Amino acid sequence: MYKVVIGLEVHSELKTNTKCFCSCENKFGGKPNTHCCPVCVGMPGALPVLNQKAVEYAIKAGLSVGCRINEYSVFERKNYFYPDLAKAYQISQLEYPLCVGGGVEIDVDGKKKFVRLNRIHLEEDAGKLVHTKEGTMIDYNRGGVPLIEIVSEPDLESAEEAVAYLQKLRATLLYLGVSDCKMQEGSLRCDVNLSLHKEGEPFGTRTEMKNLNSFKAVFRAIKYEAKRQEEELDAGRKIIQETRRWDDNAGKSYSMRTKEDAQDYRYFPDPDIIPIEVEKTFIEEIRKNLPKLADDRAKDYVEKLGLTENDAKLLTNEKYVSDYFEETIKYFNEPKFVCNWILGEVFKKLNSLDDESAEIGISAQNMAKLLKLYHSDSIGQKVARNLLDELWGTDLDPEQVVKEKGLMQNNDTSGLEEIIKKIMNNNPKAVNELKSGNQKTMAFFVGQAMKATSGKANPKLVNEIVSKLIK
Repeated sequence: MYKVVIGLEVHSELKTNTKCFCSCENKFGGKPNTHCCPVCVGMPGALPVLNQKAVEYAIKAGLSVGCRINEYSVFERKNYFYPDLAKAYQISQLEYPLCVGGGVEIDVDGKKKFVRLNRIHLEEDAGKLVHTKEGTMIDYNRGGVPLIEIVSEPDLESAEEAVAYLQKLRATLLYLGVSDCKMQEGSLRCDVNLSLHKEGEPFGTRTEMKNLNSFKAVFRAIKYEAKRQEEELDAGRKIIQETRRWDDNAGKSYSMRTKEDAQDYRYFPDPDIIPIEVEKTFIEEIRKNLPKLADDRAKDYVEKLGLTENDAKLLTNEKYVSDYFEETIKYFNEPKFVCNWILGEVFKKLNSLDDESAEIGISAQNMAKLLKLYHSDSIGQKVARNLLDELWGTDLDPEQVVKEKGLMQNNDTSGLEEIIKKIMNNNPKAVNELKSGNQKTMAFFVGQAMKATSGKANPKLVNEIVSKLIK
């Protein structure tokens, strides 16, 4: 029986206005090779200037996961020849990274685990290769974009743990506001290092799968590679240290090249960039202004708002959902009621869109108005759900729509009582069944009352009136 050993290298592009070592715009997309300058494409004589905001964001990320911040750090040239590197080297960090140590706590099926970090270092991104039938083209717009590489120790043991770790990291970066973490745009991607060994034996030879850009891809790639290595070892063959390409459509990985070690990149200090010396006061100022992360918010939701731990966790998994919840309860201070609707109806709507980048299509203020109408029995549940669909993607005022369409629920007790008396007189058999204890018959009376009022009767009020009249 083999044990799986996994280490992840997570690359996250930082949400700065400009690139890491020049003033080119840091923005996804755009016409190819338009966000470039002599510095980021490595023209002779062009000198890099470090982006202070990128350093600040890297330190912010490090502090949030318990790293020690090095007050002295050095940029080095990582040399390799590949078309997406205009300079034929990448400015990165090896010996003296900005952040060292720390870790991330994950929870998989109720079992908590602390995943240690080796480092977080700052580097520049490479360009992008665009493969077509005519050939391969190069877009250097992404070249020079600042990113942090978060390197874990080999503490992960399953695909489930790896995904939980990635999700926790992604949430942390989003709450910090240092990256948009749009995996579909490549601003968060992951390299998976995986090996197998038997209990009590040294770690096996590892392979690396590069640039996986979805949780699903990471999960499937790990499952596949663990099985592939197991079959190789059982057949008496050796695992080759190599870099493999994951094909998500095929559900398979393919060998790309033998895996390089650090010495193969011939790292040496970049002579054009002086070492960074970060003052303690600068680090402490960043620490002092760290925002509340997902775990802290979830704890507040349980202790201060009375939510269950599970509901609090679901609300805080995504920062935009947590922000939306907090904004909504500012207008309608019923946390549990709002929570139930977000986790129920809003999540259902988002899931139906089948779009990872979809946003909540109704403002927090209008959601609060809709929920107030429902909570006060001014509209029924069915109307409220239909109204959510109608308001989604618009700026329509719920109160105005309800008024214009005459959707207000009928809460006229005396009027409803007269309607129900007529229904009872016309259905003596149903009355007798209800009197004999057949509670299912109550649904019949509610249905008849809704029919008589064009769906506007308050079902709860109908239940109360029928119960009173039946005695």
